Amino acid sequence: MSAEVTAVVVRLKLSLLRNGLRQSGGRRAAYVASAVVTLLFAALQLLGLIVLRGDEHAGSVVVPLVAVLALGWAVMPLFFPGGDETLDPTRLVMLPLRPRPLVRALLVASLVGIGPLFTLCLLVGSVIAVAHGGAAFAVGGVAVVLALLVCVALARAVAAANIRLLTSRKGRDLAVLSGLVIAIGAQLVNFGAQRLGSSGLGELDPAADVLRWVPPASAIGAVRSVSEGSYGVAVAQLALSAGALVALIAVWARHLTRLMTAPDGSTLQAAGDSRPRERTSTKLGRLLPAGRTGAVVERSLRYVWRDPKTKAAWVTSLAIGLIVPVFNALQGTGSIYFACFAAGMLGIQMYNQFGQDTSAFWMVALTISSPQDAYVELRGRALALLAITLPYAVCVTVLTTALLGDWARLPEALGLSLALLGAMLATGAWTSARFPYSIPQEGYKNVAPGQSGLAWISILGGMVGAALLCAPVIAPTIWVNISADGETWTWLLLPLGAAYGTAITLAGLRLAAPRTAARLPEILAAVSRG
Repeated sequence: MSAEVTAVVVRLKLSLLRNGLRQSGGRRAAYVASAVVTLLFAALQLLGLIVLRGDEHAGSVVVPLVAVLALGWAVMPLFFPGGDETLDPTRLVMLPLRPRPLVRALLVASLVGIGPLFTLCLLVGSVIAVAHGGAAFAVGGVAVVLALLVCVALARAVAAANIRLLTSRKGRDLAVLSGLVIAIGAQLVNFGAQRLGSSGLGELDPAADVLRWVPPASAIGAVRSVSEGSYGVAVAQLALSAGALVALIAVWARHLTRLMTAPDGSTLQAAGDSRPRERTSTKLGRLLPAGRTGAVVERSLRYVWRDPKTKAAWVTSLAIGLIVPVFNALQGTGSIYFACFAAGMLGIQMYNQFGQDTSAFWMVALTISSPQDAYVELRGRALALLAITLPYAVCVTVLTTALLGDWARLPEALGLSLALLGAMLATGAWTSARFPYSIPQEGYKNVAPGQSGLAWISILGGMVGAALLCAPVIAPTIWVNISADGETWTWLLLPLGAAYGTAITLAGLRLAAPRTAARLPEILAAVSRG
């Protein structure tokens, strides 16, 4: 019975793949192109690992490589839940199948695809790189199977544990953050490659000594241990991977059983009193000032936390604002002025404020009847942005200064960051009223069709204007660095930047308020497109 179920599920996987490719020529071409690129990359990786054979640090390379590979298997279902239809076990809950035979069938079906083939190539290359002798290659065959099954079972267990979330709208919105994960990962890989290029592969030895006891990297570590004659250590490492496989399958089976037998929230009647509850203020609301300003701040912060597009933009800005100065400082090529990236990246969030509301902006527009109303609205949005940006910019500047050890320049760097932040708030408020555009809620596009020009003008024009507005602070900063007695006055740049940033922000809000009130119909029409 189990073999028959396995065969049926494998055929189902192949049918889903074949039928998906028949839907359109574009999808078929994309699949073929991605398969060719992936397999070519796998072949190059395999050749590189084979060339690494005989190097004294080969084990220190392949063990972390397998650990990173397993991490990729663990997180991919969270960001690409729609990549494999068989990852959703709720599609099979109405079938007369028991969970354990279904687990075996799905495990075998999971081995069909480009991802498992790519993983197999890397695992085979890793074994070839560290195996020396017949016993090592024999253990290597077992290690490859164990490591591949652990990776697949890990992905299945993660998907089964989070399937209710992944199939909901919030879960699908996690894919919006996948680009950020890839960007940060690329920076980490670039940083690691530069460190290895300057220091050699020996830098990986400490990490490999730890990861060789972490499944499934422990399976490849067992091959290295057999090559070195440490048979007892190899048995323990293989046992760790085998134990991890058993544990993952048990966790997967438990979640699968729960999904197939327990009702979800959509089938349960709400318990308790069904009468509408009186709306009370939240903890955040009690911390904010009363009136419109507090309401706008709370609404803006809730958008940051709840709206997927807004959250993705904020998380990306936070990450890049930290990565650029810190990574450059760690590489020894940084400057304390790179800390301004933090204020600059988060200051961009002030641009197109009304477009972030999309069609819901009409409810805000109904409450704006005068320039004063517009000013309070813009001020509340700026305060919400400052609640996150101001402490973040200060922390990044202090961290960059600590990494560079250049504490004497902290006041000027922090003053320049505060001035830049104020200038971007001012220009962002003005461009939000002058060049609004819509942000589509679905998909990966950040600009509605036909509005790309508005977006470029808004962002690039505002950034150029912000740079020009910072001239009154940039000029004295240059003077204190080229003047013989400039160091005496360096500390004044911090209060100067703070005062100037505050003044230019208030001036920008005052300038943008009348234009916002006068152009409400045009703004509403622009942000409601798409």
